[in-house]
Amino acid sequence: MKIAQEIRAGNVIMQGGNPWVVLKTEYARGGRNAATVRMKLKSLLNNQGTEIVFKADDKMDQIVLDKKDCTYSYFADPMYVWMDTEYNQYEVEKENMGDALNYLEEGMPAEVVFYEGKAISVELATSVEREITWTEPAVKGDTSGKVLKPAKIATGFEIGVPIFVAQGDKVEIDTRTGEYRRRV
Repeated sequence: MKIAQEIRAGNVIMQGGNPWVVLKTEYARGGRNAATVRMKLKSLLNNQGTEIVFKADDKMDQIVLDKKDCTYSYFADPMYVWMDTEYNQYEVEKENMGDALNYLEEGMPAEVVFYEGKAISVELATSVEREITWTEPAVKGDTSGKVLKPAKIATGFEIGVPIFVAQGDKVEIDTRTGEYRRRV
C-alpha cells in the first residue's frame, strides 16, 4: 500500500475494482485545508480517462503488471495477435492498442502487458525507425529556421519532418510524442 502523495506518473493503481495507469499527478497544499493530490488516470481495461482528487494520505494499492516481450504477428478482426519466443499467441483488442497502431508492422517487437493473465495492452520502445512513403518535395528558399513539412509512413500516420527528408528515407520517430527525431 502506498499513500496518494507517493504515487507518480506511470504507476498503476487499483481504484474502484479496476486497474488505472497514472498519467499525471499534482500535489496541492492549501492554507487550512488538507493537502490533496489530483490524478489524471486512464483505465487499462477500456482506455477511458478520468481525473480524481485524493487526500494526500489516502491509501491505495499499487499494481505491478506482468509484461512479456513479443512480436506482432497478424490482425484477426478485431484482435491484434502477438507471439512470444515460445510461440504462444496473445490477442489484444483494437481499442487497447492505443498509439501502437500508428507504427504497427509485421514482426514489430513490443511488450505485451498482462492483467490477471489477460493481455490488455502493448508498450512500444521509445523510438521506432520507419520509411517515409510520402512527402512533398523541398521548396527552394524554405531553408532558414526549423521548417517542418508533412510526411507519411506506411501505416498512414503523418509526422512533421525537416525539409531535407525525402520520400524513401528512413527516419527515427519518438513513439511517446509522435515526433521526428533524426534521419537514419
